[in-house]
Amino acid sequence: MAGWTTLVQAETLAIALQRDDVIVVDCRFSLVDPNAGESAYREAHIPGAVYAHLESDLAAPGQAGAGRHPWPDAEQFRARLEQWGITAQSQVVAYDDADGAYAARLWFLLRVFGHEKVAVLDGGWKRWTSLGLPSESFTQRRLPTSYRGAFDPARLVDAGQVQAHVEAGGLLLDARAAERFRGEQEPIDRVAGHVPGAVNRPYADNLSAGRFKPPAQLADEYRALMRGRAPEDVVAMCGSGVTACHLLLAMERAGLKGAKLYPGSWSGWIGDPSRPVATGD
Repeated sequence: MAGWTTLVQAETLAIALQRDDVIVVDCRFSLVDPNAGESAYREAHIPGAVYAHLESDLAAPGQAGAGRHPWPDAEQFRARLEQWGITAQSQVVAYDDADGAYAARLWFLLRVFGHEKVAVLDGGWKRWTSLGLPSESFTQRRLPTSYRGAFDPARLVDAGQVQAHVEAGGLLLDARAAERFRGEQEPIDRVAGHVPGAVNRPYADNLSAGRFKPPAQLADEYRALMRGRAPEDVVAMCGSGVTACHLLLAMERAGLKGAKLYPGSWSGWIGDPSRPVATGD
């Protein structure tokens, strides 16, 4: 079975919930209240889903210069996959209630770990419930598994590589909202602005009415930004390496596979006050 590798629709997942190989992961989270996502999961979730917490499961503990949500180490992540009952053969489906932004983080973590059969639920929890599809409040516990894997370092770049990438003419896409990119507002990080040479592509632009735009439309939009560059010549960033994964998912959905992530993103970039900062467009 080929599997779902970018998006899956709620109607399709509902039919497949009884498959033994399907593992659903609830990634709901709130930056304002880090406990809100897990509380919501305990109240109601897609049947059989396990819960992934952004800060403790999809990121490492705070590290100097690594940004607000540091990339986890391979052993930490592997242990979580085993705890959730995921094997190399599992079809993983991630969802959230934030337009796919947090689910896309798990999607890219698994993709860089070498796991192809992972998809984000298009429309997330909001669409699932709007369709009247089933939910449960039982906290799911799965039998631990054994999983072997390693992160592909070629898909991740650090601050020095980002600077060299831009200087060499590579495309750096920043997924933050336009006002944050321009430095007009900064509600989270201590410095406003963006990496000089970056191009703004708010992750919300991937969506229409809460769901991903059609692949052909996404392809047209990203090719216009890429200006003849290959996907491998694109690096995505955001505030902390989370919503940037939404860009990478949209690109792969559009057939543009191979772009990279700057995990530290803006919060990591400004960890060194000697690095340049730009404002405006």
